[in-house]
Amino acid sequence: MSSVALKSGLFMPTAIREVQDIPDMAAGQMLYDSLSDADVMLRAGCDDDAAFSYLANKYHRSMIAFMYRMCHNQAVAEELAQEVFLRVYRSRKSYQAEAKFTTWLYRIATNLAVNHARDHKVERSGKVQSLDEPDEETGTTPDVADSELNVEEQILRRERLEAIKKHVLALPEKQRVAVLMHKYDGLDYREIASVLKLSESATKSLLFRAYETLRERLKGFI
Repeated sequence: MSSVALKSGLFMPTAIREVQDIPDMAAGQMLYDSLSDADVMLRAGCDDDAAFSYLANKYHRSMIAFMYRMCHNQAVAEELAQEVFLRVYRSRKSYQAEAKFTTWLYRIATNLAVNHARDHKVERSGKVQSLDEPDEETGTTPDVADSELNVEEQILRRERLEAIKKHVLALPEKQRVAVLMHKYDGLDYREIASVLKLSESATKSLLFRAYETLRERLKGFI
C-alpha cells in the first residue's frame, strides 16, 4: 500500500470505486460492524481490502491522538499513525487473533512511538496540548472542565493541568506509556500487559507505582 493512499484518507490500496459500488460498500460496512475487529482483520489477511480500510478508518483518529501524546508534534503524530497502518497492512497475512485487535494495534503503535522517541530524542518543551484538554482528533476530554469556573479557579486548573502534563511526561518510559494507555485510551490491565509484554500482576504494579509517584508529586494540586 502506498503512503499516498493513506494520506488521502481513503486507506484503500485500490482505485476509487465507481458510484454503482456504493451499495456494496454500505453492505460491507454493515457486515464489518457485526464482526469483531479480530475477525475483520482476518478478512483483511485474506485480501479483503475493504476490511482493512474499515479498521484503518475506525482507529485513525485514536492512533493520531495516542501518537500525539507520545511525541507532542501533530505532523509527526500523523506520520507515525500512518506508519502504524502501513505496518498493520504489511502484517495482515501473518495476523493471528490470539489477542484483541486493539492490543495488537497498540503494541505496534507503542513500539513505533518508543523507538521514534529514542531515535529522535523527542523534545518535551514548548507548546504542548495538555493531557486533560480536549483532543483535537477525537474531541474527547478525560477530565471535563467546569464552564462556570471563575478566573482564579481557571488559573488554578490551568496550573494543575500543566503540572499533570509535566509529571506524566517525566515518568519512566514504561510507566508513562502504561498511564497513557490506561487513563487516556481506556485499555485494561490485561491489554496493557500484552502490549508491554508483562504479566498482568506486573502491569498492575507498574501502574500502581506510576500513580503513587503522580499522587506524591501532585499532592499540592489534589
